[in-house]
Amino acid sequence: MVFLELFFMLVVILIAAEVFTNALEHLGEKLKISEGVTGSLFAAVGTALPETSVPLLALLAGTNNAHTNEEIGVGAILGAPLMLATLSISLLAFAVLKKRGFKGTFIPENTGLIRDLNFFIIAFVFAAIALFIPHEIKAVRYGIGFCMVMIYFIYIMLTLRASSALVEEGHATEAESPMFICRIGLPNNMAVVLLQLFLGLALLIAGAKGFISGIDEAAQIIGLSALVLSLLIIPIATELPEKVNSILWIRKGKDTLAFGNITGALVFQGTLLPAIGIMLTPWAPRLEVLSGVVITLLGVIWLRVMAGRGQLKVWHVWVNGLLYLTYLAIVLS
Repeated sequence: MVFLELFFMLVVILIAAEVFTNALEHLGEKLKISEGVTGSLFAAVGTALPETSVPLLALLAGTNNAHTNEEIGVGAILGAPLMLATLSISLLAFAVLKKRGFKGTFIPENTGLIRDLNFFIIAFVFAAIALFIPHEIKAVRYGIGFCMVMIYFIYIMLTLRASSALVEEGHATEAESPMFICRIGLPNNMAVVLLQLFLGLALLIAGAKGFISGIDEAAQIIGLSALVLSLLIIPIATELPEKVNSILWIRKGKDTLAFGNITGALVFQGTLLPAIGIMLTPWAPRLEVLSGVVITLLGVIWLRVMAGRGQLKVWHVWVNGLLYLTYLAIVLS
């Protein structure tokens, strides 16, 4: 029964994210902003909301077991960037392998991609350092958390500043499909866009709350810790919207939106969420946590090096997939 509940909540999360991102595309089109802003900020944050709500609800209003709440929170916080930096990125290669070939290239707007990766690396290094700072030294931990929040604020400012130039170069956002809510006869205006955004958000929160309860029960049935299940299962469920949207975009040749959706979510989840974990949980260097942080950083650094060389090839992102398999071998052995 508990696994049926998890599946049902997964469906709710997927539907909610699709409703939310559909509205975001129309919002980006109406605001006349670039694909980079829509992908790295709007779509990335929108589809990252399940991952955001799960650890927040777990830590603030989860189960009656505080230790389980902390394990679910830490697992969801670290599992999301781990999956984005490894498995999610590698799936883009499979989506275009037939059309572009093993040695084919991805062509996202490179300055935005490199900016996303640079900001994530800087922020996640802070998160790694915080693992070795005792929980009792709250001033230092809160200081690191504040720095990570400011890193994301600066990132937003720089991304928005670059938008107008990118629009002039032909990178403006264009919605691919009509607004879902307009199919019942409502007009396509800003008020309706905001209404659909609100409906998507409400569904996301409801789905995430139910998923937390299911994970707690599943951990007891399977015999694995809530931390390991949260590191592996929650990201698979909540990252599916990113993977589906990015795969659809990459197959249509919209590489900037596809990569921005993933790397923008990486920045969001590598700054704000770890800041919450650093301040509200023990945030200790357990094997599952430390190895996840290291492998995530290796995956993003690899992408940054390849993107910096000017050509990101299809086979390059398969290295990230191998890193995910390496992590599975470490935590499940």
